[in-house]
Amino acid sequence: MSSTETRPQRSFHRAVEVMGTVITIDLYGGVARDEEITTRHVDAAQVALQRADEIFSTWKEQSVLSRLRRGELSLVDVPDEVLEVLEACRSARLASEGWFDPWSMPGGVDPTGLVKGWAAERALHELRGLELTGAVVNAAGDIASFGGPDVGQPFRFGVVRPDDPMKLACVVESPGAVATSGTYLRGNHLVNPFTREATPTVSATVTGPELGLADALATALAVAGPDGMTFIDALEHYEGLVIDTTGTYVTSQGFTMIENLLT
Repeated sequence: MSSTETRPQRSFHRAVEVMGTVITIDLYGGVARDEEITTRHVDAAQVALQRADEIFSTWKEQSVLSRLRRGELSLVDVPDEVLEVLEACRSARLASEGWFDPWSMPGGVDPTGLVKGWAAERALHELRGLELTGAVVNAAGDIASFGGPDVGQPFRFGVVRPDDPMKLACVVESPGAVATSGTYLRGNHLVNPFTREATPTVSATVTGPELGLADALATALAVAGPDGMTFIDALEHYEGLVIDTTGTYVTSQGFTMIENLLT
């Protein structure tokens, strides 16, 4: 994952180690008025992330998902969250024309490409009752947010270059979610659901109103490559960007860069 947050002045920060990564929670404005209430809401957000980890971790042998994949549990035995995520995966598979398919992964169903974004959205929901100008939940570069760093000022996030993660490829304005998927940091871990082979695509970013779906679509777009812009263009409110190692890029019809550093 490769989106990196630009950092305006924040009033609260917490980092949570879950799902094999670090997820950060940043709040802007309003915290000093009632720190106790703020902490309670952030604690609830952290609990939501930790529960998602306990249910969906593929690294924990006794997680619900791991037991489901081994056949030790059936769908009648699992928590409601599993059914919700699997239904979201079915919707994402349909929206991506099959390019996102957790049922095609080795070892059994694996919703990892959606569940991190889904969990971040659940955490963000716990923060909406606070009097803030904005909040950001950054799940290792997949970002869910509302509001902005100041009143009337939207959040803007940088997407890093796949050939040099220390440099930005562009800056985008967040409509609520910015998700990036690719192979340049973790190697060829993405599987083409049609060929069952690893994909060579480098970096794909999707923006939209909800991070669970944006996360899944970014995974699908990273697998499909530029040809995947057909399913992105068919979706309302979601836009995409694909970048290769040479800096060559392709965007969907409505993808807007506040600053383009690739040219």
